[in-house]
Amino acid sequence: MQTEMATPEVRTGQRPPVIDCDIHAEVPTVEALFPYLPPYWVEHITHTRFKGPIDTYYPPQSPVAARPGSLPPQGPAGSSLELLRAQVLDPLNVEVGILVCTYAIDSLHNPDAAVALARAVNDWLAEEWLAKEPRLRASIVVPCQIPQLAAQEIDRVAQHPGFVQVLLPARSYFPYGNRIYQPLWEAIARHDLVAAIHFGGAPGTPPTPSGWPSYYFEEYAGMAQVFASQLTSIVCEGVFDLFPTVKVVLLESGVTWLPPHLWRFDKEWRNLRRLVPWLKQPPSAYVRQHVRLTVQPLDAPADPQALLAVLAQLGAEEMLLYASDYPHEHGVDPETVLFPALPEALAQKIRTENARALYRRL
Repeated sequence: MQTEMATPEVRTGQRPPVIDCDIHAEVPTVEALFPYLPPYWVEHITHTRFKGPIDTYYPPQSPVAARPGSLPPQGPAGSSLELLRAQVLDPLNVEVGILVCTYAIDSLHNPDAAVALARAVNDWLAEEWLAKEPRLRASIVVPCQIPQLAAQEIDRVAQHPGFVQVLLPARSYFPYGNRIYQPLWEAIARHDLVAAIHFGGAPGTPPTPSGWPSYYFEEYAGMAQVFASQLTSIVCEGVFDLFPTVKVVLLESGVTWLPPHLWRFDKEWRNLRRLVPWLKQPPSAYVRQHVRLTVQPLDAPADPQALLAVLAQLGAEEMLLYASDYPHEHGVDPETVLFPALPEALAQKIRTENARALYRRL
């Protein structure tokens, strides 16, 4: 690792280019999907109490839901391409931005509704965002609660060059290593896509092993344990052994929880490896080879030396990706807080090079 510290051009008003791996594109209203839905579902939504997903991963009044100035005249934060250009793509010098639509398809129990609305969201993303802004790519929205149907939607959409990954909410009815998800992983591997596990999810089950919390803050702060559980499941149940080309990116997971989790993971594997004989190397080796994380929200300590220690404990310079997480508010700009503490070569990897190596369709 080089020792020269980063001196980002932001100090002179010009930021280095970045690949932004987490930009939210929110459906403004269910009616916005009508041009992309079959007539049956347009009529059903119009004339019944069913209005599509009503769950949200980010309560509208939560302080993290929308940064100042990100609310358009109509619709939620993240639903305006014009604001995205003005507040992110242009001022942050975004070379490529990857859209994430957290429309809670996973909350729907009717499989036909889940499939129809997932298809509509993907077609809406392609037409209203990708076709209008060449700097954008997108994540495929799938009914992950029905893996066979999720695989069919991946097969339908994957030929579009603008879709670079498959979106999986961190909270799910079963952990993603469970073998019921094998059709999903087969489709992701077949199309050489990335599996993006994102903060949130609305499967109808509690977000903690101990039941339902009282406050959103508890759920938000505790989401690291959900990511840890998903990661443990994917490694232990042999997803990377079955599909050795698959890569997973954790979006909005934080970073600092991972090194101690890997220490425990490796230690227990040495004791219990006979229970998972298909694992041919320590769990941490699988994670460093197959898993990437975005740096937003940055949950590192304020001390730059402590931050460097955490990054060194990860043990791989290729693991971190830049993200703005627009329009969510975290109060931390990696360009001014993270990158000045890093060697320039590592800062550049996080800004663009790691993402370029991960996503084959940029």
